Amino acid sequence: MITRPFAPSISRMAISVVLGGGRGTRLWPLTEYRAKPAVPLAGKYRLIDIPISNCLNSGLDRIYVLTQFMSSSLNRHVTSTYQLDPFSRGFVAIEVAHQSAESFDWYQGTADAVRRNWKEILQWRTPYVVILPGDTVFRMDLSQMLEFHREREADITVAVHPVEKKRASSFGIVQMDEGDRIVKMLEKPKGELPPPSCSPRQMEDWGMNEESPYLGSMGIYIFNSEVLLDYLQKEDLTDFGHHILPAAVDKCRVHGYVFSDYWEDIGTIGAFFKANLELARPKPPFSFYHPEAPIYTHIRFLPSTRMSRVDFHNTQIAEGCDIREAVIDECMIGVRSVIRSGVKMRRVVMMGADFYEGGYTTPAWEPVNPNDPKIGIGDGTVIENAIIDKNARVGEGCRLVNKDGLETYDDPAGRYYIRDGVILIPKHAVIQSGTEI
Repeated sequence: MITRPFAPSISRMAISVVLGGGRGTRLWPLTEYRAKPAVPLAGKYRLIDIPISNCLNSGLDRIYVLTQFMSSSLNRHVTSTYQLDPFSRGFVAIEVAHQSAESFDWYQGTADAVRRNWKEILQWRTPYVVILPGDTVFRMDLSQMLEFHREREADITVAVHPVEKKRASSFGIVQMDEGDRIVKMLEKPKGELPPPSCSPRQMEDWGMNEESPYLGSMGIYIFNSEVLLDYLQKEDLTDFGHHILPAAVDKCRVHGYVFSDYWEDIGTIGAFFKANLELARPKPPFSFYHPEAPIYTHIRFLPSTRMSRVDFHNTQIAEGCDIREAVIDECMIGVRSVIRSGVKMRRVVMMGADFYEGGYTTPAWEPVNPNDPKIGIGDGTVIENAIIDKNARVGEGCRLVNKDGLETYDDPAGRYYIRDGVILIPKHAVIQSGTEI
């Protein structure tokens, strides 16, 4: 009797590549010490956890993460977190930008990053390559997109999402025919936008309306391997959105896979702030409470959060925090956060800390500089519309409310910044007691 091996699922026919090498200049100073995909999210996660978790939940367990700028913390997080079961045959591997016999330069774009690692990716000889960004928030069954790609006999499939008029110029805008084939693609169009091209049937099917009449690229692509290799051999094509996809539309079968559920591009401080606060709502647009498709992250051995006489509303609090006699409204509170008596916080994203100060018997241990406040928020401080990065020290009796209503500001001493009207206290910053902003 001749036995046949199990027929491989569509997910076993693909390799995943997560692009984690962007500078993240629009998220600075959150990216001063870390790569953009390593920026903390929702109290205990990092942005990179989203695409990796989507891959793993979709059966795509062979994943390369390509990193470049300020990648040390990102590399540590991925390496320590994603150690897969040896019986799964899967892996999550970091590929750091490096010099080679072919090139001595940094990655010149998204396509160049894949090109520079193509030998590593090619060895698996999969029919399909799935490419994802490392800085968007979404939950998608990528195996369904792979099935769509195979059913359409596409060369390339681009995941697209309805986009508002006011944000359309920030994305690659696609136009599709009735057969879901992309007929035109404009990467971050300048000037006047083209008129929407979707038919009434398409708009209804895809959950579009007058306020969101465009389809924007999500930066998620499926390539037939031979098609991708053909384009990567053209070294002047360094970016998928600007070069490869617009060129491929006229020469290849490029289809659009419309995804209408929650998706957020964390490209600016304002978008990051808004996304975090939305996650703390009673009915958030994106939920981490999904038993069949969890978002994975680094395992921490932290105690439960300790609270005493705390009044909080629409707030999410991670583990390991110590909060005493505070009022907390519409906030996202990260791991190991310390919030002391009389504090009032409204619309604050507090990322917490990487460590506890002191030992088991010295909870009142002073910092190296005795004049600096302890990590966390000091007694009687009021904070509104702010992001407090990790390990920040905010003293007693401060008032951080953007009293002048500024949209943008850089403190000459580097203690704080204002972006999109949001106060930003950077990582390791010290705000002395009594400070008013």
